[in-house]
Amino acid sequence: PLAVRGATLFSRAAALALVLPPPRLTTRASAAMLCLPRGGGDDQPGEEWAPDASGASSLTKGTVYIVGTPIGNLDDLTLRAARTLREVDVVASEDTRRTAVLLRHLGASPKKQLSHHEHNARAASTRVVELARGGATVAVVSDAGTPGISDPGALLAAECAAAGVPLVPVPGACAAIAALSISGFAAAGFRFGGFLPRAGRGRREALAALVADERAAVLYESPHRVVATLRELAAKGAGERRCLAARELTKLHEETARGTVSELAARYAAAQDEAGKLRGEFTIVLAPLAEEEVAARASEARDAAQDEARDQLRERLATGQPLSRAVREVAAAVGARRGAVYQIALELKDGGQE
Repeated sequence: PLAVRGATLFSRAAALALVLPPPRLTTRASAAMLCLPRGGGDDQPGEEWAPDASGASSLTKGTVYIVGTPIGNLDDLTLRAARTLREVDVVASEDTRRTAVLLRHLGASPKKQLSHHEHNARAASTRVVELARGGATVAVVSDAGTPGISDPGALLAAECAAAGVPLVPVPGACAAIAALSISGFAAAGFRFGGFLPRAGRGRREALAALVADERAAVLYESPHRVVATLRELAAKGAGERRCLAARELTKLHEETARGTVSELAARYAAAQDEAGKLRGEFTIVLAPLAEEEVAARASEARDAAQDEARDQLRERLATGQPLSRAVREVAAAVGARRGAVYQIALELKDGGQE
């Protein structure tokens, strides 16, 4: 195949690598090399799967396939995704024109395409369910990446599940995982923010939740709002948090930058001033909080809970509420241990509620 690290999604040169049909298996050795485990647990390896060398379709009638497509580099389209797109009866596309180009480059026979985007998601989902119930195989694709992940597709999957239509994932490239993998941040788990709301209360709450989370966080942002987003993150207390900004992942002008949130905000503000505007979508990864910061936050939270408990206890005891009842209700209200609240109550009682 041609090496096309810098190719855009529908680069003609890159697409030639996928025009030919998938290779046929000619020996047991080659089949064994391509076999992948499927199913089973730790003690049960499950069945072995290998591509069908007979040329017959490997798809199941009446099934909807959620297909991941490249986020920029056509070489990232998997062999399984290419085969699925060649073999399905119908393709539900976010943009039928872009998908038509991809299908032509794959050498796929003419397909019936169904428009499926955020503005017609409900009607399109109903139509996909009808087609699958009629026995058709349907592939669902977005312009780039995986449907349902910051792209149309979640409603369609829910409608299919509710109708009992089988759903099969065909995984592909993911900007969030790609950026996280090169971040160097130890992340046993992470928070995925996707594209944040553009303005208003929803945006403020989303940013606050990202900053408050102790885990690593990943979000997507457009070049028009990335500086504002980094500045808002800094203003909410994440200014010194380590950060990776990945721009144009897998594309010709792929770029990564590391620093604190405040440093990256300044970097891209300067670049924007110099060039007039930034280009390309960004994937931003916030590092998880350091252990010291986690401990400091926990201590602050405990202190705040104790202060709140003390204020509520003082009010309740002043009205003559029994101590045991006051302790029980205040502990539940502030989320503190009952024993700790009881100790505060005794201190207030002994000190005359000063």
